[in-house]
Amino acid sequence: MIILDASVLIAHLDGRDAHHERARELLTANAGTPFGASTISLAETLVGPARSGKSRLARDALDRLAVAELAFGGDASARLASLRAETGLKLPDCCVLLAARDHDGAVASFDMDLTRRAQELGLAVAKSGEGGIRTHEAG
Repeated sequence: MIILDASVLIAHLDGRDAHHERARELLTANAGTPFGASTISLAETLVGPARSGKSRLARDALDRLAVAELAFGGDASARLASLRAETGLKLPDCCVLLAARDHDGAVASFDMDLTRRAQELGLAVAKSGEGGIRTHEAG
């Protein structure tokens, strides 16, 4: 499973976003792999569409991608706090890391700090490419 950060989803939904083409390539290259996102990442993604009255269109686009909304396992608050303390990342980024841990997923993000921390934690990072998902793990 590929765990999508809001940066990828926002870029996919907004054709004017600087990362729109990269998002399209990443999602297309990995179309055979299930996509998931934490509730927090999905909420971040939907803020812009909510402001512009396009929530329904955005939700329909996420449904077409078949992005599963991922719940956290038990003791999520303590595990998120530990990730925040360990990585120094903001809580929404820690939600991406925890979703990847809980669902054995590869992180997909355009946030270099997030992908670097994911690798340092031994998590796979999804890249676009002709062969679909390519992962790089710490080690």
